[in-house]
Amino acid sequence: MTIITRNTMSVRTIFIHTLALSVALLSGCGPNNDSSSIAAWNLKAYTPAYAAHFTIDSCADASSVIITVTDPWQGAGKVSERLFVCRDGETAPEGFDGQVLSAPPHRVVAMSSTHIAMLEAIGADSTLAGAAGTAYINSERVKNRIDSISDIGYEGNVNYERLAALNPDLVLLYGINGSSSMVPRLRQMGIPYLYVGDYLEESPLGKAEWMVAVAEAMGCRARGDSAFAPIPERYKAIATQAAAASTRPKVMLNAPYADAWMLPPEGSYAVQLINDAGGEYAGPRNTTNASAPIGSEEAYLLLDSSDKWINVGSMSSLSELRRLYPRLSETAPVTKGEVYNNTLRSIPGGGNDYYESGVVHPDLILRDLVKILHPELVSEDFVYYRRLPEK
Repeated sequence: MTIITRNTMSVRTIFIHTLALSVALLSGCGPNNDSSSIAAWNLKAYTPAYAAHFTIDSCADASSVIITVTDPWQGAGKVSERLFVCRDGETAPEGFDGQVLSAPPHRVVAMSSTHIAMLEAIGADSTLAGAAGTAYINSERVKNRIDSISDIGYEGNVNYERLAALNPDLVLLYGINGSSSMVPRLRQMGIPYLYVGDYLEESPLGKAEWMVAVAEAMGCRARGDSAFAPIPERYKAIATQAAAASTRPKVMLNAPYADAWMLPPEGSYAVQLINDAGGEYAGPRNTTNASAPIGSEEAYLLLDSSDKWINVGSMSSLSELRRLYPRLSETAPVTKGEVYNNTLRSIPGGGNDYYESGVVHPDLILRDLVKILHPELVSEDFVYYRRLPEK
């Protein structure tokens, strides 16, 4: 028979307390950090090389991460949206006021076609349970199982009953000029969300790098790293080749719309692509971060002094262009047939793969533009662009 003495009980009590403390330390953020404090979550798990609107932070010895999206919509101004991705039973720190996701999500709703392209790029598109506007999806892999993907409508006209029936683990959304109108309902329904701010990035590589943030949320960061890593290498190799060209053709962008011709600023995504493709932007000097309208006479002069005209809206032929804009038919790019549009991979419903998979393939977009500006440098066929035919 074992005799339990007061000393034996004291030893056992001390052992139990010591064991409990050890477990607490192992499951927290490390022996010198308090995982319950938001201040401890300041270790950079991933620092973007090109994207300016997200960071991924962690805490010492933690498996969980916090994805922080800064200025998640135009004009946000010091707004941050955060998602705590829980792993290994860890909990969000005290004072954390963002979304909490139990990783990895198995059912995802995407509110933009670019989100679908990112999911496909990281091999996570099988999780797609719902989307906004399924008729506009270009991905063949996703379209092959389109019957299993629910169309929940567009922001401002979302079918929340259908969304609730999907029981999603995560919604990928975006904001344009303010917070997404879906946010209050998602919070009410207890559905976590992540703002994906790729469209806010001016850097073509910065847009593509958002696949890493999405991969982190999906619990497959390594696949995100692997998918993104070769893209800057290919992009820079193409840009280096274009920079060595002997000429820099002048390029006019966009087309008139409702009596206004909007041109992007010098640091914009479209202009960076033109510069990297060995071209010269024809637009007026604009160092702001917003597009600006120009008058019809100025537009005519800029176009007539250009060598190439790209991104011409919905126009599909030179004859259509001349019919809609008779005066512009006299300009140099039109008379020489040097007009190109990014609509090669459009589908009848209105979807355009340039705005879907193009976000994760800036190197292919750049190659198309080099083929336009310096055709002698590129032998491959166009992927996203096409030269406007006569009819």
